[in-house]
Amino acid sequence: MESYKHGIVPRHPLTQDHAFGDRTPTPRRKHYSLGLVSTLSFPVIVSTADAMLKASGVTLVGFEKIGSGHCTAIVRGATAEVRISVQAGIEHAKREGQLLSSLVIPRPFPNLEVIFPIGSHLMDEIHHPSRSRHSSQALGLLETRGFPAIVGAADAMLKSADVELTGYETIGAGLCTVIIRGRVAEVAMALQVGMAEAKRIGELVAVTVVTRPLEDLEQALPMTSCIIEEQPEPLMLPIEVKEAEKELIELPDLGKLPIRTKEP
Repeated sequence: MESYKHGIVPRHPLTQDHAFGDRTPTPRRKHYSLGLVSTLSFPVIVSTADAMLKASGVTLVGFEKIGSGHCTAIVRGATAEVRISVQAGIEHAKREGQLLSSLVIPRPFPNLEVIFPIGSHLMDEIHHPSRSRHSSQALGLLETRGFPAIVGAADAMLKSADVELTGYETIGAGLCTVIIRGRVAEVAMALQVGMAEAKRIGELVAVTVVTRPLEDLEQALPMTSCIIEEQPEPLMLPIEVKEAEKELIELPDLGKLPIRTKEP
C-alpha cells in the first residue's frame, strides 16, 4: 500500500488536470518548436533557409508557396535552436530586402502539423532521424518575371558552363525560378550569362548562389523526375576471336637420361 501525506494528492506522470476533476491520462507533448520565415522571392527563401540551417541544429521541414510570390521556409527542432535559426533567417532576409514575416511556435499541437501543409517528409524524419551532410557542389537559382525569360536564361546557362539543370519552380505573380547545380565556379559563370540573357528577354528578379548546401535543403527543392545524362557508347568487340597458336616445347626422353650413382 502507498501512504501519502495529508493535503498532498499524488499525480500520475502522464495525467493532466481538466475542469470538473477530469484526470484522463494524456501523453505529454515533446519539447520542440516550429519556426517560419516568409519572403517575397523563391531564390531568397532558399538562401534564407540555407542560413537558418547553418546557424543551428534544426531540420528543414519544407517550403510553402501560397501565390503572389509569397514563400515560407519551415524549420523544426528544439526551441532554443529554432529561435536562433529564425533570427538568422530574419537577418538574412532583411539584407536581401525581402522579409515579410516570421514566427516561432513552441510545442505545437499535433493536429497543427497534420492540418496545415507543414511538410511531406516530417514523419519520415521523426521515425528515421539522420544527420544532415554538406554537399561538395553549389546550387544556383535565377528568378525572372515571365516564362520566355526563364527558358532563355536556362538555355544560355547550360550552354555556357558545365552545370546541370535540376529543377523549376513558379510562385505566382509571373515569377519563375530555375535551379542549376555544379561546381561553384561553373555555377557562378552560368548565372552571369543567365542574368544577361534574362535582362535581354524580360525582367530579372533575383539571383542566388548556395555553396555547400545541406541535404535537408536539396531534398526540399523541386527536382526533375529524370536527369538526362550522356550514355557511354558500347565497346565494339570482334565477333570471332582468334587465339594465338601455342608453341610446343619438346621434352627430353627420361629413359635416355644418364643416371648418376654414388660409388661405395
